[in-house]
Amino acid sequence: MTTQYRAMMSHEPGGPETLKLTELEAPAPGRGQVRIAVKAAGVNFPDTLIIRDLYQFKPPRPFAPGGEVAGVIDAVGDGVANLNVGDRVMAGGINGGFASHFIADAPRVTPLPDEMPFDEAAGFMLTFGTSHYALRDRANIQPGEALFILGAAGGVGAAAIELSNAMGAKVVAGVSSEEKAAFCKDLGADETIIYPTGALDRAAQKELSGAIKAKCGGEGANVVYDAVGGDYAEPSVRALAWEGRYLVIGFPAGIPSIPLNLTLLKSCQIVGVFWGAFTMRNPAKNAEYVAELFEFYKDGKIRPRITASMPLEKAGEALKLLEERKASGKVVLTVE
Repeated sequence: MTTQYRAMMSHEPGGPETLKLTELEAPAPGRGQVRIAVKAAGVNFPDTLIIRDLYQFKPPRPFAPGGEVAGVIDAVGDGVANLNVGDRVMAGGINGGFASHFIADAPRVTPLPDEMPFDEAAGFMLTFGTSHYALRDRANIQPGEALFILGAAGGVGAAAIELSNAMGAKVVAGVSSEEKAAFCKDLGADETIIYPTGALDRAAQKELSGAIKAKCGGEGANVVYDAVGGDYAEPSVRALAWEGRYLVIGFPAGIPSIPLNLTLLKSCQIVGVFWGAFTMRNPAKNAEYVAELFEFYKDGKIRPRITASMPLEKAGEALKLLEERKASGKVVLTVE
């Protein structure tokens, strides 16, 4: 008996409106793989890039976007020892998640804590994994240090707020509206800054830099978490304290150019954050970090904030929310 497979597929480069619902026979897992009956899939900004051929990796078409899923294993390939049909799990990859079934390599599958529902699981690993790796590993943030977050109401930004609280840092959330500022305050941000959208002239950049320094106190931000880029990057670097760390997360506002003399004057660091590559290059350390994240979750210190949940067929609408920066917290797709 064959298993039917439904997916929102990208057949040609383009925006969210180009995704098409496709139905065919579900693939079988190969050696060392499992097949997951997807219950929920996380929606993330890289998904908007990969369908336009603007991401680092370009899967052969047709493909379904979506890099994180949660569901129940319904088939196990040869050579898989510790996973079984019926297990509740989460998994990730570059693409393939906007579908009813997902093929995953066994080492990239993580059993779910009993108390974690599927929608939260689908919105957990990429955002919290990225932010945890950024703050704990790349920035080595310390209790009492001041953190400024650009794009703080988005998925990774919201995760960074909660993780920073768990790590004892002071959090200043940068957002583009009063509504998003209130959302960040509810998450635990100590201070908020509302910055203008669009291009920033020199006066606006100087004003933003001054606001960051004032809200962070002392010499400025010890750590900047930049999930926005564009014209917001240089004023954020200028607002760093001595030996500060500027974390490069993403650039939905454009890839910035930063004067390197600033790094000399502040003895600061510009640090790249590529969590996906880290998980593949150092799986043992990643497993340690994942265990720490689950402990935070069990202790009630972190939790994905699902602010929009849509059926699989509305994947295009979900991606538009992210492209138009209308989403706060996490957007997920559900599969019946």
